[in-house]
Amino acid sequence: MTADGDSGAPPALRIDRATAGLLLALLDAGGTAVSVPRLGKRLGQGASAVMRQLALTGDGALGDRPGPGWTRLEHRDERWMAGLTDAGRALALRLRALVDAAPAPDAAPGAQEPPP
Repeated sequence: MTADGDSGAPPALRIDRATAGLLLALLDAGGTAVSVPRLGKRLGQGASAVMRQLALTGDGALGDRPGPGWTRLEHRDERWMAGLTDAGRALALRLRALVDAAPAPDAAPGAQEPPP
């Protein structure tokens, strides 16, 4: 910890479920761009909701604040395609590790998984 109280660790990042779901769905696509309607089906959302989430997670500015730059959106062959940026992929990998390490929601505290 520094004299000013800074531990040197990155600040905690709060990500809502919709953003986490979007980033993980794009990560699960294996690095390839996904059409917005297909992404919406994976997430159980309409294309307009997915487009709003992509706008919030892209690099476009909202007012005077730049976006985080986690996703990219491009128009290809008359289809909107979404993908992760390098920063978004790094974050999605961290999220995946957290999700994979979390206990199952119905698991009792201290419960052991049965052997395979």
